Amino acid sequence: MELSKFGKELWFDVIGGFLIGISVHVFASSADFAPGGVNGLALISHHLFGFRIGLVTLILNIPIIFFSYKYLGKNFLFKSLKTMAIFAFMMDYVVPLVPIYHGNQLLASIFTGFIGGIGYALIYMQGSSTGGSDFFIMSVKKLFPHHSIGFITQVSDAVVILLGMFVFKNIEAVLYGLIAVAVGSIVVDKIMYGANSGKIVFIVSSKSEEIAEAINQVVQRGSTFLHATGSYSKKEGNVIFCACSRNQVYVIKSVVESIDDSSIMIICESNEVYGHGFQELKNT
Repeated sequence: MELSKFGKELWFDVIGGFLIGISVHVFASSADFAPGGVNGLALISHHLFGFRIGLVTLILNIPIIFFSYKYLGKNFLFKSLKTMAIFAFMMDYVVPLVPIYHGNQLLASIFTGFIGGIGYALIYMQGSSTGGSDFFIMSVKKLFPHHSIGFITQVSDAVVILLGMFVFKNIEAVLYGLIAVAVGSIVVDKIMYGANSGKIVFIVSSKSEEIAEAINQVVQRGSTFLHATGSYSKKEGNVIFCACSRNQVYVIKSVVESIDDSSIMIICESNEVYGHGFQELKNT
């Protein structure tokens, strides 16, 4: 591994671990709710027995590591062990130096999700993890790639949040926990996918060449012809395939309508788009 790349990963681990620690220790712990995941379980153990949160996360990770190994591989796990160690240190020895927030519980839940989401996203973007439920989430992501990380996180965290309700003996703990998870998952998805997200447009028309040329001239966006045959009509033709930004979709729609209002236009979400006209692959 190049020294500069290792240094970048180490820096992201430190910042990410610190932010996640802030979200748990400074905001969630004072508001009496579990933010979900292994960190939520560790916070519950801290509330019941006074155990160190970082130490508990390391202990709880042991069985999860064995479960995740065959799905994620040794490279990811070894990289994550480094991240886990840094996070545990930040959680138990650095974050406690920061004053705890004792204000509004709703604000605490929002900032738990927002700050924690930034921390998780920074770590995920380096191909690493803080361990715990992250390993489980990444394993599920491997098995079901069509689900986003944010969605998988929401489902797995719900179990811990419900447990927190019984421990803290407060039904509001569920509401605050759900808010934290929802905000966190949105932040993770926006940071990881939002900057490079876009739209995929498929256009079926007898005037495909004219439409493609208009898209190129008006929107300055290239497109690709996909040769297709109608299952009913048996007619052969070209389907226009075009990757574009979100704000270009409406312009393309207007262009298509002006040329062939009987055409079929299918617009799909794209989590990430790389290459010419978008973010370059070498920068990812």
